[in-house]
Formats: sequence, structure tokens, C-alpha cells
Amino acid sequence: MKSYLVAAVSGLIFFLSGQVSAADIEAGKKKAEEICSSCHGLDGNSPVPMFPKIGGQPRTYIEKVLKDYKSGVRKDPVMAGMAAALSAEDIDNLAFYYSSQSGLQVKR
Repeated sequence: MKSYLVAAVSGLIFFLSGQVSAADIEAGKKKAEEICSSCHGLDGNSPVPMFPKIGGQPRTYIEKVLKDYKSGVRKDPVMAGMAAALSAEDIDNLAFYYSSQSGLQVKR
């Protein structure tokens, strides 16, 4: 019983730590309008095949990719330049905004 309680409390702390985010969806939308929408579209579903569709991707994935472009771990001359101008707060806000958008709808 004691190990169950420890696991439950640990899980709750882990869950809440991911939920306590200062990310601002409206600030993310504004930043997306300013710098991202010309390639990725405002909702993250670019109609241009050469630009990745990022709407609905997991927040953690978007954060990691942007941080990797910013640090140079991931290479792309266009995205490196775009990410270089982003603050940590911008990255959090963009990731929160784009992850809240609908992803692609599969036609059946």
C-alpha cells in the first residue's frame, strides 16, 4: 500500500509539473501570425507541401524542435534564423498555441 501511495503522489507531482506552464496561447498566436504563418499557416497546416504541418503536434515536440534549431543541434538555415530570434517564452507560447490547433484531417 505504501509503494502505491508513493507512486500515486509521484505521478501526481509529475503530471502537475507539466501542467503548470506560464505559456500564453494568445501570445503564441500573435507570434505565429508575426513570424510563422507565412510558411506554416496560422493554424499550422500549411497548404505548401515543402513546409511541415505542425498544427496539433505535441507541445513537447514543438518545443524540442524549436530549441534544437536555436541551439544548432538541428540544421536548417531558414529555421535556424527564425528560431534564433525566439526567446524561451516565445518557444513555450508557440508550442502551446500550435499544439492546441487541429491537426490534419484524414479523408476517407
